[in-house]
Amino acid sequence: MIICPVCEHQQAQGTECEVCGKKLTAVAPVVVAVAPLAELEQTQLAGGRAPVPVAAIPDLELTARQAVRDIVVQPVPELDTGRSASAGNVLVAPIQDIDTGRAASDGYRTAAPTGPIVCRYCRNVQESGAVCDRCGMRLPKVRLTQPEATASALPQAGARTTCSKCHSPAYAGRACVTCGTLVPAAE
Repeated sequence: MIICPVCEHQQAQGTECEVCGKKLTAVAPVVVAVAPLAELEQTQLAGGRAPVPVAAIPDLELTARQAVRDIVVQPVPELDTGRSASAGNVLVAPIQDIDTGRAASDGYRTAAPTGPIVCRYCRNVQESGAVCDRCGMRLPKVRLTQPEATASALPQAGARTTCSKCHSPAYAGRACVTCGTLVPAAE
């Protein structure tokens, strides 16, 4: 059984974790004995970087684009230039029975998810936080309205609490290690 060092997922085989995608094995290059084939034709140039004598072909154009000579331009009458006559005044009216793709609102909104959060990588269930306690991957964001903290409800500086922004474990009076927000503390 192979156990992933990141998310601790167990699997029977494979070179990468089925849950988080971590490479599980380092494949070393295989040393193979190389011998030239006797019937193989050898290169005539020594080293592959030897100078090759080159001579210009007299009838060949030296550049892809030469200067345009002074010639008389002749119009082609049967050529469609892609232009059309003016359309004039066209009456534009909206289509009455067109489907706009939106359903009429019934006035109800889907409630934000509450309760425990499930990590999509290792399926760990935890109550709060922005980072999974098991595998360390970021959890789905759920914004819940929190009551405003008052000075009497704030924890003392250095006490263990949760960040007010990302809800990950933090210490009061210090910056959150996950999002960098200063966690408020009582003075």
